[in-house]
Amino acid sequence: MEYQAKYITEDIKLSCYEDKFFKSDIMFEHHMLVWFLSGETKIVQADGTYIFQKGDTFLIPRNQLATIINYPKDGLPHQTVVMHLTTEWLRNFYEKIKFKPQTGNEQKIRHYNNHPLLQSCLSSLIPYFDMKELPEDIANLKITEAVSILRAIDPTIDGILTNFEEPGKIDLATYMEKNFMFNMPIEKFGYLTGRSLTTFKRDFKRAFDTTPQKWLTRKRLELAHYQFVEKKMKPIDVCYEVGFENLSHFSFAFKKYFGYAPTKLLTAGN
Repeated sequence: MEYQAKYITEDIKLSCYEDKFFKSDIMFEHHMLVWFLSGETKIVQADGTYIFQKGDTFLIPRNQLATIINYPKDGLPHQTVVMHLTTEWLRNFYEKIKFKPQTGNEQKIRHYNNHPLLQSCLSSLIPYFDMKELPEDIANLKITEAVSILRAIDPTIDGILTNFEEPGKIDLATYMEKNFMFNMPIEKFGYLTGRSLTTFKRDFKRAFDTTPQKWLTRKRLELAHYQFVEKKMKPIDVCYEVGFENLSHFSFAFKKYFGYAPTKLLTAGN
């Protein structure tokens, strides 16, 4: 995979993928503000699928599970400017303006639909990526500008940016039924449901009477079957969206579980 990244600091980068596509299942440790220069991204979350492309600006809240698929488009690489809004930075920012943290806002992706103020802020970063010596404190100033713009154009954004709480203990069965398609380490599922690894495994066994890996594989294959039959999706798309890492492993597991290959379903539907 041909991947390049240029950094102003570890929290501001210019990211570029040259390959056909790049796929990853991730949990966002920090809020991410992203501006598209070229290419296309498909973000699959439990509540739906989002597609972003050239000119789009969006914010992804932290502690969210997602499958990210990046594509080049129109002969251009997948290229974005990414700004991490860390909890530490946001705490300091809101303390200075004497704003009390909030909770309760829905932690969903925010799309700012080519907003000129955000685009101007993020596009002004481009020259800095090629500079060897940067003006002092430039990164902090640009992040401050970006957050100030977000607060001006989105009255509800403070409820997301000032939610500094870590995941608390929640109902494991409900969470897993909603998020099984994300290929996360078991430790991450434990963290997001407010449990240690040992407690997660114990509670999982109590809820589903099997191991996490067996249950996850079954649920992902059943979802794949549904997508083939009901949505007529292609194997390569189904493979990545239900939590498998490569097509050959997915095809093998599907045939072992159902007794026939995915292609049989597609042929039967024609």
